Amino acid sequence: MEMEACFDSFNRTGVGPALRTGRRVGSMAASHLTALVALLPPCLLALLLLRLATVLDSDPDAAVPHVKAAAPLPLRFRHDGAFKILQVADMHFGNGAATRCRDVAPDAGGARCSDLNTTRFLRRVIEAERPDLIAFTGDNIFGGSATDAAESLLRAISPAIEYKVPWAAILGNHDQESTMTREELMTFMSLMDYSVSQVNPPGFWVHGFGNYHIGIHGPFGSELVNTSLLNLYFLDSGDREVVNGVKTYGWIKESQLAWLRATSQELQKNVLAPALAFFHIPIPEVRGLWYSGFKGQYQEGVACSSVNSGVLGTLVSMGDVKAVLLGHDHLNDFCGNLNGIWFCYGGGFGYHAYGRPHWPRRARIIYSELKKGQRSWMEVESIQTWKLLDDEKLSKIDEQVLWRRSTDDSEYNILSRPGV
Repeated sequence: MEMEACFDSFNRTGVGPALRTGRRVGSMAASHLTALVALLPPCLLALLLLRLATVLDSDPDAAVPHVKAAAPLPLRFRHDGAFKILQVADMHFGNGAATRCRDVAPDAGGARCSDLNTTRFLRRVIEAERPDLIAFTGDNIFGGSATDAAESLLRAISPAIEYKVPWAAILGNHDQESTMTREELMTFMSLMDYSVSQVNPPGFWVHGFGNYHIGIHGPFGSELVNTSLLNLYFLDSGDREVVNGVKTYGWIKESQLAWLRATSQELQKNVLAPALAFFHIPIPEVRGLWYSGFKGQYQEGVACSSVNSGVLGTLVSMGDVKAVLLGHDHLNDFCGNLNGIWFCYGGGFGYHAYGRPHWPRRARIIYSELKKGQRSWMEVESIQTWKLLDDEKLSKIDEQVLWRRSTDDSEYNILSRPGV
């Protein structure tokens, strides 16, 4: 259209007709020449843009580039002082309707079951719980079944995008087995609608992809609107490695722990806020919970690395992490306490993941509440959790308190201003 306008204006100056009839341009009025000179810059620019568009995109029917729909940042507690996280562990999404379920009994619809059951379950939980954040804790897709990793991810995450829920993701040990590397997967997920995922922390070299921090700020209208009251740490626990010639699962490396310590220390300079950590593969100490006690189901051996990299010691020394949310072992959905920190499995969520017949797929909710002051919301008062089963009633089970602020715990009295 810009070029057509240029040609029309060109003709109106009288120069175009003069050139076509052979008349001399020099005999034209000076005003026509002035108009011609004024037209040259915009016409040349239009011609350049037209040429550039042709070079960059020779297909006139090509799709318009997608602009990411961003989540409202920073994430913050609701006006009622609550923040709810939905943990989705091990979706193992494949190719949608063409990918069959595993370990679903025939009398429970196993013959008709597919990835669409996973999608339906996710929609169902979102509608029932209205989470403020969804945490996808690895093995979001099952690489061996996903013919196109990007397409599989788009389908797997689609309910979060459909309901416009902010979401964060980390990788498990199967995500990269399709058509994208771990770096490509995290980059792709960070660019998806409503994602708050990050590839890695800026200005800090760490091992793996998907190590980042998210702060949950105080509600609008509160005195803590610009303060992070709950910190979330996401870590890449790797996939598989070889140690002394023997295959084992991945583990969190020292560079990641160094970043974690530095980040926690910086965050606690002004505000001693509680934190949660999310990673896929459990640490070796989780095995010992069989003997020391747990709440939930411990139905399979803990599949962890043969390398103990000191994650538990690091978390204990930091002092702010109150619970760790895990994936990987689908038949485990228990919580157990190690040195004052709860380690909780999400339980198997996806229908293409291995499970157990007549043992419903499940999701975990992590619910944090603020303390109410005289005039404003204060610090986090408690963190609770429960699980939801994909049964007829969407049953709620195993409610428990993960952490509650002590009334005499002056160490965590982050607000001492009178009247707050």
